[in-house]
Amino acid sequence: MFTGIIETLGHVTDLKQDQGNLHITVSSTISHELKIDQSVAHNGVCLTVVAIADGGHTVTAIEETLNKTNIGHFKMGDLVNLERCMQMNARLDGHIVQGHVDQTAECVGFKELDGSWEYTFAYDAAKGNVTVEKGSICVNGISLTVVNSRDNSFSVAIIPYTFEHTNLQNVCVGDTVNLEFDIIGKYVARLMQR
Repeated sequence: MFTGIIETLGHVTDLKQDQGNLHITVSSTISHELKIDQSVAHNGVCLTVVAIADGGHTVTAIEETLNKTNIGHFKMGDLVNLERCMQMNARLDGHIVQGHVDQTAECVGFKELDGSWEYTFAYDAAKGNVTVEKGSICVNGISLTVVNSRDNSFSVAIIPYTFEHTNLQNVCVGDTVNLEFDIIGKYVARLMQR
């Protein structure tokens, strides 16, 4: 389980295709502290560390992950949001994040405001996911608060700290991001269907 509070940024240093899998090596300030078989969220996608060497760590994304997330769009040098699993004795500063991406979205709007930024993302509402005003949403692994919730889109307001310490600083209109909708909202929506 994760909180959506990004611990650090990493850089993609190697990409190797292996049949339907993609081995991704990321260099970061926490890579040397990781252990083989540890779960780490990469842009909100929970991936298992399979190797550690030279200040970097390697994870493997299978075809299912590549089809449902933006991991397959990685290029050499890309910034990646990283978060290790939550410690059970720690504060839950963000919200409950599983590291299981529900779907991707496209950035359809970006506004630089007076000291902050606003991003708007559009997603396929046919998949049954919803947002609510002032509810939680996880974008590329970042726990954010929804503003301007609509049937197939929403906006988020970004403070300077989040902009500077996550890969949102590189997200432009037309880019694809990972979305994990609030787990409590997903259960409520499922129960309402019954």
